[in-house]
Amino acid sequence: MDSLLVQLTTILEPLKLAELFPQPQLLEVELGCGDASFLAEYARQNPARNFIGVERLLGRVQKLDKKGRRLGLMNTRGVRIESAYFLEYLLPPHSAAALHIYFPDPWPKKKHRRHRLIGESFPALARRVLAPGGTVFLRTDDTDYFQQMNEVFAAAKEYETVATPVALAEITTDFERDFNAQGIPTLRAAYQLK
Repeated sequence: MDSLLVQLTTILEPLKLAELFPQPQLLEVELGCGDASFLAEYARQNPARNFIGVERLLGRVQKLDKKGRRLGLMNTRGVRIESAYFLEYLLPPHSAAALHIYFPDPWPKKKHRRHRLIGESFPALARRVLAPGGTVFLRTDDTDYFQQMNEVFAAAKEYETVATPVALAEITTDFERDFNAQGIPTLRAAYQLK
């Protein structure tokens, strides 16, 4: 099986999704896919959907490639780029049924919070790429960031709060397993376009 990593020939034009996957299916995207433990398992359980894992760090996106090829996941691709840029410029409009953002860097110092992915501009970025009725699924261990996430989406009137499906919540990330083993609970939220 060839590499599952997308070789970007330009970062100035949207991806041609039909050229990335053998089957045209609903697309879900994980922003910051880490070691791909969540995405590989979720894609394995959902072969009738396509998945893109976005990760800035080369070593992490290579893990997605390795795990995906080992599992034969033809419905999975990895893109090495910064998540906000990917949403704004590379993911075609209204192409994603869901965005998954799990345990993003919380940038805990007040002076660094402007670097957080889920800030006031994020709902508009997400709305641009989500299909009608698309959903943003969020998880974190950081209570301050979780409060910010909820405030940001509460102010975005085009979204409504929905429950995270149990089957989705049961698929954990590497960070999540580590935090839970230390007694740190997972904070979850999900917001769907109205």
